[in-house]
Amino acid sequence: MKLITAIIKPYKLDDVLESLEKIGVQGLTATEVKGYGQQKGQADSERDIGRGVSFLPKVKIEIAAKEDQVDDIKKAIQTGARSGKIGDGKIFVVDLDEIIRIRTGETGAEAI
Repeated sequence: MKLITAIIKPYKLDDVLESLEKIGVQGLTATEVKGYGQQKGQADSERDIGRGVSFLPKVKIEIAAKEDQVDDIKKAIQTGARSGKIGDGKIFVVDLDEIIRIRTGETGAEAI
């Protein structure tokens, strides 16, 4: 099992959700966050140059997935999130040791 975390531009959330729905993703968590990357939070416009480091609004998406779903989910996120401009985001994939569904007590892949 894997935890897929994606940091994307807020206005791309609907596009990412649409891409994920097409491949049958049934559950995820989305959180409004702020951050910066290699460009130190500079937006892709001239007026923001020289401001130093600033945090930009982003959305963090988290999806618990079975191993065989990971590649399709990564592709769907990339398809929905890509604008071709600086700050499109990142996708992180890490191992999940355990998942427990609180209501039923199911564990592992059954809990997804």
